[in-house]
Amino acid sequence: MKNKIILLVEDNPDDEELTLMALKKNNILNEVVVACDGEEALEFLFGCGPDSFPARKSLPAIILLDLTLPKVDGLEVLQKIRADERTRLLPVVVLTSSKEDKDLFESYSLGCNSYVRKPVDFALFVEATRQLGLYWLLLNESPPAQS
Repeated sequence: MKNKIILLVEDNPDDEELTLMALKKNNILNEVVVACDGEEALEFLFGCGPDSFPARKSLPAIILLDLTLPKVDGLEVLQKIRADERTRLLPVVVLTSSKEDKDLFESYSLGCNSYVRKPVDFALFVEATRQLGLYWLLLNESPPAQS
């Protein structure tokens, strides 16, 4: 489904490249908007620029959210997403290298839909990305957009 946007919130250029390669390798051809920090993610979702959601009138189908971000960390981004009526139902998958149980617990407490630890091995990362794409973009039914 090419018309569904993926918002990738990732500050590490290597992880960004790996994620984009894994999506392409799995023929997930959706438009991917990359935010390099939490502030950019919030600007995309709530700002007024030409590439922001309010200007586009199209929310992402899924947000892949790293936790350790500059400016505004991932947990704060998640909290703001869940606090806003327009975005509170968006699927948010925390995609992180954090092995901290407190991050896992806090992510679910704030309302993430899924928590995935980034596999170190590229083949495993590609497979994890394939499964995420199949589930969240093809199988999962999201609630209709609210106006």
